Amino acid sequence: MPRARQDLAEMVAFGSVYDPTRPPPPDCAEMVAWLQTAFTEIGVHDVAAHVTADGSQAVTGHIPGPPGAPTVLLYFHHDVQPALDPALWDSPAWTLTERDGRWYGRGAADCKGNIAVHLTALRALAADPPVTVKIIGEGSEEQGSGGLEDFVPKHPELLAADAILILDSGNIEVGRPTLTTSLRGIANIVVGVETLGSAMHSGMFGGAAPDALAALIAMLATLRDEHGNTTVRGLETDQAWDGIDYPEAQFRSDATVLDGVGVLGTGKIAEMVWARPAATVLGIDCPPVVGSSAAVQPSARARINLRVPPGMDPQAAQDALIAHLTEVAPWDVRVSFEREAIGAPFSGSTSGPAFDALTRSLGAAYGRDVEQQGQGGSIPLCTVLAETFPDAEIMLFGVEEPRCLIHAPNESVDPTEIENMAVAEALFLHDFARSAAALD
Repeated sequence: MPRARQDLAEMVAFGSVYDPTRPPPPDCAEMVAWLQTAFTEIGVHDVAAHVTADGSQAVTGHIPGPPGAPTVLLYFHHDVQPALDPALWDSPAWTLTERDGRWYGRGAADCKGNIAVHLTALRALAADPPVTVKIIGEGSEEQGSGGLEDFVPKHPELLAADAILILDSGNIEVGRPTLTTSLRGIANIVVGVETLGSAMHSGMFGGAAPDALAALIAMLATLRDEHGNTTVRGLETDQAWDGIDYPEAQFRSDATVLDGVGVLGTGKIAEMVWARPAATVLGIDCPPVVGSSAAVQPSARARINLRVPPGMDPQAAQDALIAHLTEVAPWDVRVSFEREAIGAPFSGSTSGPAFDALTRSLGAAYGRDVEQQGQGGSIPLCTVLAETFPDAEIMLFGVEEPRCLIHAPNESVDPTEIENMAVAEALFLHDFARSAAALD
């Protein structure tokens, strides 16, 4: 674990924030170089960096196992979210800092804590795993820009495996081993509203002049009903969840819901966050409060994130969202749309020799039964992997439990999760090898 902490501290120091619309910061290339050195030092062969279609770099490598042994692909991503406002951090975002038993820093959990799991597990095996091991590290996961989704079908020989471990998920809470068996997909859009040729004085023209910002607010307000349920016309919104429950008290704590503020929706928490679509306004282009003038706004834009549950077509969902906003636009305003990347929802393996081996290994590492959950987040790559390698078992787990506050200021990881996950991964490689041999 001291070495795992050192690994993580070195990784967190790289501000590897990738944005395909901008030149990548030097930290992205330096992070890739660090990965090449780190994995090579523990015995991974041919660790290479590949420039993908969106300009980000994917990292691959392998350790050959015994003849006839199965192959396991280990996934991670090495880009991170922006740090946001430094004033909101209680310690520097790019310096791993221990506080109250947790390690803080951007990427400490998502996803560099999971890279530390892979390194620690392989180091424990002394680069002599009982199976063939392959690695794949993604460089633009946080932006969902599709670099690796394009890379995978074009390079199946580098990635083909019998089992794929996606370490970009987490336990329901610290110490409760959990496999994520479903992911919502994603279908984002940007909607724009135009009404005037120029901003106009609100005293002289306000009241009759069509206000683009007011129109946009009215349109966005139709995306939820009075209970907070998503209400995009044409989308089913009453899906049920029959897996592990998500108690409201735990959700309120995990989501930092303020005292007295209600949670959204008329379904169970698990249904709202794992099984049903959810529309979230990510940002609005309009004048800020400080510096605003007394003017009727001629234009406004909003970026909308639509999460799509398993069983729903993300393209059809994006079409429905655009049609809905077009229909509810008031005053004959001009409405335009920009379609952003879509990602399909995903259902992971829930049976098979690899799934059974991982369940046993997680249970042994944590000393308790393994549970299953859904996740509201999206990993479009999972669907691409399933389509490219239809016979592979794909399992999702990792260190990113709710207290990690991934994507937020003061992101952190509980080091016991890194330790237990590393033990579980090392045990899995042995167990899966034995299971495969028994089947032969």
